[in-house]
Amino acid sequence: MSVVVRPLLAADAPRLLELIDALADYEKLPRPDTAARERLTGDALAEPPRFRTLLAEVDGEVLGYAIYFFTYSTFRARPSLYLEDVFVEPERRGQGAGVALFRACAREAVANACARMEWQVLSWNQPSIDFYERLGARHLDDWLPFRLDGEALLSVAR
Repeated sequence: MSVVVRPLLAADAPRLLELIDALADYEKLPRPDTAARERLTGDALAEPPRFRTLLAEVDGEVLGYAIYFFTYSTFRARPSLYLEDVFVEPERRGQGAGVALFRACAREAVANACARMEWQVLSWNQPSIDFYERLGARHLDDWLPFRLDGEALLSVAR
């Protein structure tokens, strides 16, 4: 039993959506609605894609995914890889799929001359925090995440 990490194919879109639903359930968030599911599929399969998706397979079964995209660091004057999601079905963890996905993203960052790789973790998700720290990641205490969405975003955009 070995983990294979590969890019998303069009035929994988339904399985990707199942995994995104599973992540939403795990994080206690609402699942994407029908319109969001259509946008996710369209954006994932666009040419070029709006984001990149890697899948982890064990014995031909997709059990996890990673979604990432590139941003830019003005102070480093180099791109950064932003890891939006990395998820393995909870009952399938411990087979190396999460590490394989994370390492594949790190290889993408290195191959694209990124200065860094960044992501966010929910404060209550200790298993994920422990996972990232075991791999050498560090928590940034001096940066606070901010978000502008919904009506507040529309108001500022006026």
